[in-house]
Amino acid sequence: MLNNPFSIIEKRRPTSFKISAFCCLCVATLSLTLSMLALSEISVRLTKAYIHQLGQKYGAEAELRLQAWQNLMNDIANKPEKEKLKQVNDFFNQVRFLDDISHWKQKDYWATPVEFLISNGGDCEDFSIAKYYTLKEVGVDMNKLSISYVKALKLNQAHMVLTYYEQPNAIPVVLDNLIPEIKPASQRPDLLHVYSFNGDNLWLSKKGRRTTLVGTSDRLGPWVQLKSRLENNRVNVN
Repeated sequence: MLNNPFSIIEKRRPTSFKISAFCCLCVATLSLTLSMLALSEISVRLTKAYIHQLGQKYGAEAELRLQAWQNLMNDIANKPEKEKLKQVNDFFNQVRFLDDISHWKQKDYWATPVEFLISNGGDCEDFSIAKYYTLKEVGVDMNKLSISYVKALKLNQAHMVLTYYEQPNAIPVVLDNLIPEIKPASQRPDLLHVYSFNGDNLWLSKKGRRTTLVGTSDRLGPWVQLKSRLENNRVNVN
């Protein structure tokens, strides 16, 4: 039996986002038509039968990764939130970093957690999305979580992280696939925050803080497409 379902680890700096395209995304996606996005109704719990079915199609290693994810959620469900953050961050940071073009054959693809784990790869938005859904599933209030678009200054390119706010006006901590440690945004001068969103809202952000509410997150096209695949249990993995 495979001891480590994440045994093929490939850590690379994110390359899938260009700053110019990133800025265009910020503007263009805000014009998309509103559609429902009741993320609180989406569960990422999988039955053993469904996991086995996916394993039959995508292989034993994929099945082990999915089961390890489900076991993680069971194990941390009643633990303090600080421990939930650490274990979820550590778990997903085992996955390979792969850019969208080489991995999904698309310029910008936002994977579901199932797709991310089956393929054992994805880029920064896939790490952030998987952590978001998992923490929400184990009882972390969605209002404490934001998926944040930032500029990684040392890399001079766009990046995505998950931010957690213990209190609404608190400086959030950052869950990032680039580094293993969870640090307050104030201790991440390498990240320039641009905007953030969760299941309900979309904000401009500064130094990690949500500053200006600019609408609802269902104005982000890739987010709506991701939610649709989750609702319909669609898995786009070759």
